[in-house]
Amino acid sequence: MRASVRDALEGAADALEAAGVPDARFDAELLLAEAAGCDRAELVTEAEGELPKGAAREFGRMVRRRLKREPVAYILGRKGFRNLELAVDRRVLIPRPETELLVELALELAPRSVLDVGTGSGAVALAVADELPEAAVTATDASPVALEIARANAERLGLADRVSLLPGTVPEGQAFDLTLANLPYVRDDEWDDLQPEIREFEPREALLAGPDGLDAIRALLNFPLQTTTLALEVGMGQAAEVAELMREHGYLELTTRKDLAGIERVVVAQTS
Repeated sequence: MRASVRDALEGAADALEAAGVPDARFDAELLLAEAAGCDRAELVTEAEGELPKGAAREFGRMVRRRLKREPVAYILGRKGFRNLELAVDRRVLIPRPETELLVELALELAPRSVLDVGTGSGAVALAVADELPEAAVTATDASPVALEIARANAERLGLADRVSLLPGTVPEGQAFDLTLANLPYVRDDEWDDLQPEIREFEPREALLAGPDGLDAIRALLNFPLQTTTLALEVGMGQAAEVAELMREHGYLELTTRKDLAGIERVVVAQTS
């Protein structure tokens, strides 16, 4: 007799919890819903039903990946961000809720032109294009594979004609009303203390930024960037130092935005 949905779910949740996986029950529900081809709500109503053989096999495969601490987003191959569902894999960072602050700033300012530096999966650029249809959006990334994923996301979401995706950092000779950047900001000495989901699976080059975590931000500030407003996502405790770096490069009227945890997560500055 095959296991019930309830038994499969509880067994997986127990195994994940024993392995130290955060939010073990939630992750088990997401994986089982994917394997069974349903949503999480249906798992409750079908709890006593038998899990089909093919679904049980796929669920077991996904749980084994999660037991190795592979992020759920990579197992599923997608991650929600704002109103969008983005394809992601180990070539790009998984979009995080705090990065939505950059999109919220764009909505407040309603710029005519936006540059997203280090776009990765395209999360910020595509969300801005989706929610600000009048804005001309440009996105850059130094990683060819990241641009490949961003381009595929743009096409799948019907936003390919709204976002210009370019290799590199800052397009030469172009000016923007608003520049957004979620660049690497992890200090070298923080690497070993990161969760295994991050340290063992997400791209190291998209995370580490030197001894103080600010190398990538310094590099951007040294570019001849023509922008009215610049907004940078930063790590915990970095806001004051980043603000000072921006002042040294001529930026004015510096403010910060806090994330839901109360961390100063985005530094915003004007050029005039």
